[in-house]
Amino acid sequence: MADPAEGELDEKPPPSRAQRIIYVILHVLLHVVFISYFTAATIIFILYDKDSDDCWPNRGSGATTESTDNSTEDYDIDDYEDVEEETTEKPLPEVKPKLLCTINWCHGYGFLIVMFILFYILWLYYWAFKPFVGIKLYNNYLEPVIDKWIEFSRQWIVSGVMLAIVIAVVVAYLGFECRNDAFKAIGLLGPVCFVIIGFAVSKHHLQVPWRIVTHGLLGQLLLGILCLRIPFGRSVFQCLGDKVTIFLNYAQHGARFVYGDRICDEYVFAFAILAVVFFFSVITSIMYYLGWMQFILNGFGFLLQAMVGTTVCESVNAAGNVFLSMTESPLVIRPYIEILTVSELHAICTSGYATVAGTVLGAYVSFGAPASFLIAASVMAAPGSLAFAKLFYPETEESLTRSDNIRLERSTDTSILDAAASGAAAALLIVLGIVSNIIAFLAIVFFLDAVTEWTFELIGLHKITLLYILSQIFIPIVFVMGVPWHDCQDIGLVVAQKSFINEFVAYRNLGILVSDKKVEPRSAAIATFALCGFANPGSLGIVIASLSAMAPSRRSDITRVAFRSYFAGSFVSFTSASLAGILIQNEHMDGN
Repeated sequence: MADPAEGELDEKPPPSRAQRIIYVILHVLLHVVFISYFTAATIIFILYDKDSDDCWPNRGSGATTESTDNSTEDYDIDDYEDVEEETTEKPLPEVKPKLLCTINWCHGYGFLIVMFILFYILWLYYWAFKPFVGIKLYNNYLEPVIDKWIEFSRQWIVSGVMLAIVIAVVVAYLGFECRNDAFKAIGLLGPVCFVIIGFAVSKHHLQVPWRIVTHGLLGQLLLGILCLRIPFGRSVFQCLGDKVTIFLNYAQHGARFVYGDRICDEYVFAFAILAVVFFFSVITSIMYYLGWMQFILNGFGFLLQAMVGTTVCESVNAAGNVFLSMTESPLVIRPYIEILTVSELHAICTSGYATVAGTVLGAYVSFGAPASFLIAASVMAAPGSLAFAKLFYPETEESLTRSDNIRLERSTDTSILDAAASGAAAALLIVLGIVSNIIAFLAIVFFLDAVTEWTFELIGLHKITLLYILSQIFIPIVFVMGVPWHDCQDIGLVVAQKSFINEFVAYRNLGILVSDKKVEPRSAAIATFALCGFANPGSLGIVIASLSAMAPSRRSDITRVAFRSYFAGSFVSFTSASLAGILIQNEHMDGN
């Protein structure tokens, strides 16, 4: 792929008349095929729904009836007329077609409906509304209003008043959530303490963009409310997570053919897990060749930059990390990593540490972690990672990846096969770097742990390891997250295991604590959020290796920010845990 820093690409020559005619014909055929397929699927769904007569909703207690039986078994679809003739005091219950009662909007025909609607909304917007109405509307009306609002809102008095209002509303809402359990209010200390610590260790204290920090933390809270308090939001993200996991699991077919079933079934990391990197690298390379990835970067980048204030690449990477891993998500912005500022590289690393991949959620669930909590934690981490990234390492350079100046480059590959081959070749260096760095970093960590234990044994203190020392440090940290004091020792230990070893070990031990009923359900729920991130020594090596393979000239900058972003990513998970401890209701914990 071409280097986006080399300059703007030459515009394509205008298509000839014959090319335009062919393009229109293909465009029409696409719509004919898609609409025909949707129509056929609809007909087949209706005809082959064997229970499609009717479905009966439960009647409310306020229904007028002479019978005390509220069940629907007294009615039959063939007896409606007889029932109506017999009495006028017993109204018929509302009848809905079975078709509308049994649609699964995440799978099968229901998902096809969603795709059909979204496709034509986007098509109408980009082919009808935007060129004929949208551009003029934006240039003549919206852009001047937005510019005036930005100028007005960035006055320090206005910004201060708005910030005070936002803080007051947030505190009032969280206080309302704590009305039935005063101890939950301790969780309010968590975000406050983490922000104060982040500011204390910030690289540039005077350049901290408090607007981005505030927007990111507010987005983290709003997404938490959406995922934990609104069933629809939880279902949407659950569906998205399932789709991403299903898609990435197709990499296992290639891995099983090359390595064999035994290695893949035993989840040998270097073979079974990292196969996803090859697959996703090929997919992103093909999408760049087709121009789809540039479209995603432009759309998502503009939206997230407008909402949070961060640049295109760091925003898109944070959004991708919701379901992708720290090695897969940067592949989306691979051509631009060379020109990122140091602060943007720090944000890329922080997003990777703060989230987990959809491909490993199943492993965490097998240890007893509720899937709904894991998805909520990963979603909440996206805006939170941007907030803490800019708090720990504020921007002091001129970014080249803002929505108004990013150069959306075209792929230099000559065909789809060429793009796939180049993507696979690029993934090889990434995988080799990941494996070598994990081996080295984990070896160093366990060596330091052994040295610590040996040092204390010489003075008569046994079983004092580096992990034990860290667990004691984490006791006050988990307490301000909202964990009851009597559970802080156990929860502090699993958080230390996650930070010192990895989250797999931590989730396994948390599952044991829950099954043995050694910790309260709320403590376990808070720990589930605190552990949901890749911030561990092995991931430190993964980040350095993967990003360095994508941008070799930036290795020194990547290694410089990798360790700082490790702590920033950890604080994102801890903040999500604090907010979740307030938002989670008792019925959620009972249901999970």
